[in-house]
Amino acid sequence: MLPKAQVLTEIDKLVNSQALHGSESLCKLLRYLANHALEHPGASLKEYQIATEVFGRQADFDPQLDSMVRVQAGRLRTKLSEHYSTAGASDAICVELPKGTYVLTFHDPPYGSLKHQNGASHDALLHPQPDGSTQSLVLPRKWVAAVATLSILLAAALAVIGMLIWARRSVPHSTVSASEAPSPTFRTFWSGFLAGPELPLVIFSNAQFVGLPGTGMRYFDAARDTGAKTLDHYTGVGEVLAVHDLDMVFGSLHQSLRIKRGSLFTLDDAKNNNLIFIGSPSENLALLEIPSTKEFTFRRVTSGVRKGDTEVVNARPLGGETSEYLASPSNQTLVEDYAVVALVPGMNPQYSDLILAGTTTIGTQAAVEFVCGENTLQQLLTRLSVSKASELKPFEAIIRVKVARGVPVESEIVALRTNAHP
Repeated sequence: MLPKAQVLTEIDKLVNSQALHGSESLCKLLRYLANHALEHPGASLKEYQIATEVFGRQADFDPQLDSMVRVQAGRLRTKLSEHYSTAGASDAICVELPKGTYVLTFHDPPYGSLKHQNGASHDALLHPQPDGSTQSLVLPRKWVAAVATLSILLAAALAVIGMLIWARRSVPHSTVSASEAPSPTFRTFWSGFLAGPELPLVIFSNAQFVGLPGTGMRYFDAARDTGAKTLDHYTGVGEVLAVHDLDMVFGSLHQSLRIKRGSLFTLDDAKNNNLIFIGSPSENLALLEIPSTKEFTFRRVTSGVRKGDTEVVNARPLGGETSEYLASPSNQTLVEDYAVVALVPGMNPQYSDLILAGTTTIGTQAAVEFVCGENTLQQLLTRLSVSKASELKPFEAIIRVKVARGVPVESEIVALRTNAHP
């Protein structure tokens, strides 16, 4: 076991390192795990213990429903690896968080070098021993050279394969690769979701259904389905693709997301997180529990030939606008849809809620693509007269979506409000 003072010195260095700079939650987690490992050597840690003692979760925290601890541990693991492969390459101690555990390990760096041993030039590997010590394994230079050459050839081959795979993929023009550097446009719009103490929480819709997948399902109707068994673990294809697009954008911003289906959403989530809602209130029932849009709302048509369809209602139409926006009739091929893109204050004013919702699952997909595409997002920022993050205020917008063969192919803003919220 390494001296406690030496370990704590390394922890302080990590907390102040470039890799962890500004990540308050990760630094808090690192110190907690380090103290636990030093005070209780070999003792395991549970997600519940970390969630309640480090991140202030309530006593009813369920790790099966909330992956927050696993996500944060994964982020810390990545940051530690990043540090020791860059600025911390010469550190005297290596701190690791092995996968599958929440117990930190402290040991000598895995690699060292010895030169001119017995008059020859060699490389040496520090091989861990059962007692925690290390033993130098001296390798002839020619072996090292051969391994290095093979490594370079393997890396080149993988790069070529990767390029060929990438060339064959069809990547929507509206999304960004997680490997690309974040553009100023994305930084401007999404910065508010990057600064909170917790990872942004994405809530996707999963409406209640009755019936069985094999024999047919329909939406739950409280008037006639009282007591019927409901299913709440299905969502639309638009929501699935929307989560993927958001993950790509946040990956480019070097940020992770937490994902939760609407039926598991709690008021505690609403009070303590920046939220991104995917799906309209008719599908994403969680939206009914929070402050939502004021100018553009969703409503189910109750009479006439469009009875049962969902529409977007414009509370105060301006010149050239209509009071209702409806997608193509449900008994016809979908060629047009409407969606709402809105940034509103959260239940806790410290946080914000972003609502991305269409009257159909395709419209929802288009709403997310609109804020995940650099060109369309820049159009929105221009309409909002926003050039830097501090200028972005609450807004509500309606977008018209053109659909071809079940895919949103073009979207445009048809109504916009910037004074709907204080």
